[in-house]
Amino acid sequence: MSISIDDLTLLLDIVACGSFSQAAARRGWSQPQVSQRIAALEQEIGTQLFLRHRRGAVATAACQAFLPAARAALAALEEGRKAVQGAPALPRVTLACLPSLASVIFGPVLLALAEAPFEIRCSTDHSPAIMERLLTGAAEVGFVLKCPPMAGIQMERIWCSPIVPVVNKRHPLAQAGVLTLAEVANQRLAPQFWGDGCDELLALLRPHRTVRSPLHAIQPASAARELAMEHGFLTFSPEVAVKRDLREGRLVKLQISDLPLWQWEVMMAWRAGKRPDAPKQQVLDTVRAMAPDWA
Repeated sequence: MSISIDDLTLLLDIVACGSFSQAAARRGWSQPQVSQRIAALEQEIGTQLFLRHRRGAVATAACQAFLPAARAALAALEEGRKAVQGAPALPRVTLACLPSLASVIFGPVLLALAEAPFEIRCSTDHSPAIMERLLTGAAEVGFVLKCPPMAGIQMERIWCSPIVPVVNKRHPLAQAGVLTLAEVANQRLAPQFWGDGCDELLALLRPHRTVRSPLHAIQPASAARELAMEHGFLTFSPEVAVKRDLREGRLVKLQISDLPLWQWEVMMAWRAGKRPDAPKQQVLDTVRAMAPDWA
């Protein structure tokens, strides 16, 4: 058997997805087809590439060692295609962030780097998956919530955003002054789920709640924002996610005297490398310069 380009892209798909079945779904294949192709590739290379478990597949150390060569081969092919087509081959940087951060980060970063001499690809995922993508090289820069350090990954805090209660400017509570959790407990509530603090908030509200309607905790931030903007809900959200709406008066931040201080601590993460990477460094420097405006 010879190793094909399709084999290499399949390998990278599985690493990115962490699952044979998800990689199969991307291609419209069956899982047995994927398993057979990977088994043949492992036989050709002479080593096991993945450890299978109930929740998916994890790249082995041998697979991690093979990945740079696989990516280089695919990148060389892509450059060749562009050269034949007469298109310049620009470097590419992949950014990954939480779904709730997409509107906050991607737009301003892309605008700031609109004329930079490289292409940017944006994707969303949860923090653990983003950290794994940074390790495997599937993304160059990630934006995640604070999490335990990981070997090989550098992390830098770019902002802490308090969790704030907000309503539409026409909501009956918009001009209510200082309130308590007991006074808002019976409102239509849909806090953005930002972590363990959200469960603590719901536990504080339930003893005061006399209406039978449920308490919803939702993601991403855009869904919570829409419920507040369009449907009269009171939501609790990281302030950075609704900063523009607050500044322009579409949403109003409530004052709740007994609301604990919860914060959303956002980190910029990237894989440390020995070789200079000018596009990645420009992204890092740009985000650092913009971070005070997000705070």
